[in-house]
Amino acid sequence: MTTRQHAERNAAEMKDLLAYLDARPWPDGYEAARVHYDSLGLPIAEDIGVEPVNVNGIRAQWLTPPVCEQDRALLFLHGGGFVFGSLVSHGHMAAEMARQARCRVLQLDYRRAPEHPYPAALDDATTAYRWLLERGFTPGHISIAGDSAGGGLVVSMQVNARARGLPLAGALVCISSWFDLGIHGDSYTAREKADALVQRKVVEEVARHYLNGQDARQPTISPIHADLTGFPPLLIQVGEREMLFSDSQAMAKKAQDQGVDVTFEEWPDMVHVWHLHFHRLSSGREALQRIGQFVIDKTGARK
Repeated sequence: MTTRQHAERNAAEMKDLLAYLDARPWPDGYEAARVHYDSLGLPIAEDIGVEPVNVNGIRAQWLTPPVCEQDRALLFLHGGGFVFGSLVSHGHMAAEMARQARCRVLQLDYRRAPEHPYPAALDDATTAYRWLLERGFTPGHISIAGDSAGGGLVVSMQVNARARGLPLAGALVCISSWFDLGIHGDSYTAREKADALVQRKVVEEVARHYLNGQDARQPTISPIHADLTGFPPLLIQVGEREMLFSDSQAMAKKAQDQGVDVTFEEWPDMVHVWHLHFHRLSSGREALQRIGQFVIDKTGARK
């Protein structure tokens, strides 16, 4: 496929996706929005094993692909501004990530704001990471991935884990991530109209719910302020249209400046967490394949 054909295909697929989403507008109120977000989730593929699991009191599920190396695991932290998102909204995406990475995925249903503001999500993610270590997974064979708020949580959890004396994971994957709850960056203005999947008023609302009066500059809230020296290899994927684009760009630069092995990917014409729509978007499937290969390469998978 030529570059032009590739671009034309992406444009046609994106047009269809936006029409689909325009017919399903985001509702007011976080409870209605939770139901709406879950309604966009797809069933998990039939060949993926699904096993509910209790992670020290936190609901989760193991997702096991047909080809699986049992000594590796990926911890998946969903997005949704710490307010929306669940096993339902992201199960199909996490399952496809398991397939591409050839390992089991522990998909965590961490506590959400406003009922459970900071540090509930951080504590639950750290608990899940410790749980994997206690079950014999070596740190270098663990990867951690997340999207949007979950992508920021990937980094802030590792900051928190290190502060508690835990070893760092083998690889980190951050998709369309929210790294600065202070809501800074040029893209919040420059790309506000380009990304049909994110509204600034919603970002501001969920930030208030999660912060609950806390200072957004804390590194375990906004990891853009963290010391990343010695961190694992980091893959950052972000769409060209994203209102949160500046967050990913700033995090990539900060990590590189502090000596982290960073792979930064800007995906042309893509919107916020386009991976969730991989059944409609070729670029969603390709991005998940890239994630799988990154995890395989960085966590010591057998060739």
